[in-house]
Order: sequence, then structure tokens, then C-alpha cells
Amino acid sequence: MKVIDHIRQAKESLISFEILPPLKGKTINSIYEHLDPLMEFKPSFINVTYHRSEHVFKKKADGTFEKVEVRKRPGTVGICAALMNHYRVDAVPHLICGGFNKRETEDALIDLHFIGVDNVLVLRGDAAKNETVFEPEPGGNQFALDLLKQVQNLNTGIYLEEDIRDGFRTNFCIGVAGYPEKHFEAPNLQTDLAFLKAKVAAGADYVVTQMFFDNQKYFDFVKRCRENDINIPIIPGLKPITSKKQLSVIPRTFHVDIPDDLSNEIMNCKTDADVEKVGTEWLLLQSKELKKAGVPVLHYYTLGKPKVIYNVVKEIR
Repeated sequence: MKVIDHIRQAKESLISFEILPPLKGKTINSIYEHLDPLMEFKPSFINVTYHRSEHVFKKKADGTFEKVEVRKRPGTVGICAALMNHYRVDAVPHLICGGFNKRETEDALIDLHFIGVDNVLVLRGDAAKNETVFEPEPGGNQFALDLLKQVQNLNTGIYLEEDIRDGFRTNFCIGVAGYPEKHFEAPNLQTDLAFLKAKVAAGADYVVTQMFFDNQKYFDFVKRCRENDINIPIIPGLKPITSKKQLSVIPRTFHVDIPDDLSNEIMNCKTDADVEKVGTEWLLLQSKELKKAGVPVLHYYTLGKPKVIYNVVKEIR
């Protein structure tokens, strides 16, 4: 089922989770062990992230270095198939621009269609670790909007090969990202909203937000979206803080603020176990307020902390 249909049919806020593919060398069992306890809450869908390949330099026998492309977390398409088969749940793969040309993207979309995936979340993705700015692959999509348009082309039967006439039309439901505190590359929130509005005009069905720790930022973002005629569902993305290190890592990596009350509580903690208790309680309060406000879905970035997410969701179901 499409994410948008799950939302339309719901009588209350739904639950969804997001997971990382395992590192190369690990098995699918690591995903099952992660998700098994959470499936008690009957999530409407599970997002599966995609991470672009990296370039590393490996020393050769003659002492010189060779540039090697390494993809540390492959398997998004296969994981989606496994989740749908194992749990009978809808899977939402992330599609990114970085590391793929348009033909590779089209082939991936065809594979996803063949295995019965109804939903995709389209993202530009991050710059490569050795690059200061995002650079698309030769023949690839530069922006999430371009990637979205490619998905929509397949939804209307338009393929890259011009000699394909009356090609089969896919029927993907398309999600896009939203940034309550604006994308870090946007000069201001209004400009960022203009980009989001362009994605809606191009066929986006729903928005999933970047994580935030102050619900008012989400409420203000939704209000500004509606004022700018962005009227599709806006799903809040939620993540717990579980260590003191995250006080600096999260703002630096994701460009979001941590409220004074939360950071002060965490700074007073003596151990990360204490931090996890604080982070769990904060996330629970966020979740209760958002559910009371009638958000379409509570979307949890589980990312290695399924126990924390479990403890929160069991209190709001």
C-alpha cells in the first residue's frame, strides 16, 4: 500500500520506523533482531536508508596508492524485499542522487517495481566525504527535484530510451525531505520552502522532516508550508539523544538546534545511561504532544537504538 493511502485511511497518528542497512559482512539477521521487538507496534511502513559509496586510498605492494570505490552499506533493494516478505509490511527505500547516474537509477526503480515496492523517498544525499560540495555523477541527477521528476517520468511511462513506446507505467508514491530549521545550504527558510513547493508541484505525495527536538519548530514549519500552499502530509522525524557526544555531533552533522532545557539536563548527567533516560523521556514528551496535535505519522529514526524507541512507543500506543 502507498504511504499516502495509509495516511488517508488512518483514524489516528500512525507509527513508522527507519533503519540502516547492515555494514557489508553482516547478515539480514541483524535487521530482524533490530526490528523484531518493534513490530509489536504494527508500523505502517519501514524506511530503509541508502548511503553513497566512498572513495578510499589503499596502499599497493609497490608503495603507491590506488583510489578504490567502497560501498559500506549495500543492499537497500534486497532489504526492502526481505522486510516485505518477512514481516508483511510496506518498505520505503531511499533513493539518492549521489553515486548513481540516471540509467542506474532507472534500473533500480524497475527492480523496485518488480519486487512490489509502492513507495520511494527521494533525496539528493550528502556530498562525498572527500568533497566540500555535492557533485552529481556524470549523467546523474543533481538535485532531489531532478530525481523526483525521473520517478514521475516512469510513473507516466517515460523511459530514458526514447525508442520505448507505451512503456509500462509504474505507480510509485513519492516522499521528499523537509527541514523545519531549513536545509543548511539554503540561504533562508523561505527559499527552502520554495524548493519544497517545486517538489510538490512536480508530484511529491508527502514530506518527512529532518529530526528536531523542539516541537514548536515543527508546528511553525507546517504553518509556513500551508501559508505557501504546500498542503501534502508532513510527517515529523524523531530521534532520541542517548549520549553526551551527540550534543556536538547532531548539530554539526544534521544542522539542528538542541533546546537549552534538554542540553542542560544532558550536561548534568554523569553517565550515558543517565543521558539515555533523559533522551527517552524527552522523546516521549515530544511524541505525546505531536500525537495529540494529530500528526499523520510518528516517524522514528531507530538507527541502532531500538530499545529506546520501543520504550517510547509502548507508552503512547
